[in-house]
Amino acid sequence: MPQLQRLAIAASQIQYPQITLTADQQHYLSRVLRLSVGDQFIAINGQGQAWIAEIAADAAQILEVVEMAPELPIVTTLLVALPKGTGFEDVIRQVTEMGVTCIQPLLSQRTLLKPSLHKLERWQRIAQEAAEQSERAVIPTILAPVAFSAALALATQISPTHHYLCVARGNAPHLLDCLRQSMNWMLTPPQTPLDGARGRSLIIATGPEGGWTDLEIKQAIAQKFQPVSLGKRVLRAVTAPLVAMSLVAAVCESRQQPAETPVNLRHP
Repeated sequence: MPQLQRLAIAASQIQYPQITLTADQQHYLSRVLRLSVGDQFIAINGQGQAWIAEIAADAAQILEVVEMAPELPIVTTLLVALPKGTGFEDVIRQVTEMGVTCIQPLLSQRTLLKPSLHKLERWQRIAQEAAEQSERAVIPTILAPVAFSAALALATQISPTHHYLCVARGNAPHLLDCLRQSMNWMLTPPQTPLDGARGRSLIIATGPEGGWTDLEIKQAIAQKFQPVSLGKRVLRAVTAPLVAMSLVAAVCESRQQPAETPVNLRHP
């Protein structure tokens, strides 16, 4: 299949087999991507579905459904203590490229950044652009920032098991070893209804500049988080999420190879 540019669309824009394009999308296709009537692109709905579409004035015609499987087989949520400056924007771009499913920004005791309300919309737009660029079928969800304690309380609702807290010092097991053990269970077909109900998901928390406080580590352990190491070196707050997510992707993709196959639905 030729390399085509990707564009995220909302489900409400589809009146099969036509896609209504917004003014911003028309501008992006024509002025930024330099596409014109008759040219093709891939439309993604951010929820795992994609179509090859052909531009026709202010709309696009669906030509093919694209069966895509570039997503990781594990639903991964990153709890990221907000770094200073614009570092979190870089984190969003890069972990999106690596396959993260959801990002929960955290306000920890040592968090310096206090984001404004308009930041969330910008963060979601960055995730969308990164998903398009990296040819993903799913756009990660960026949640509103919450306090560390609140995120811990919500963690068991997102994933009942496999919670990891990245710490810089101590004798914690390496995240890689823990992931290998987790994947052996999560990527094995369920043997009982209970196994299936637990789902294939995990949560990884990374800390702020200066690391977690002792109290925060104790709170996380009380909520069934396993302290883990990312190696012998102390990583920056913007580096730790990337290392953690790259380990998840490496372990997953060493066991499962993705594929992408177009299915021609063009009507005669």
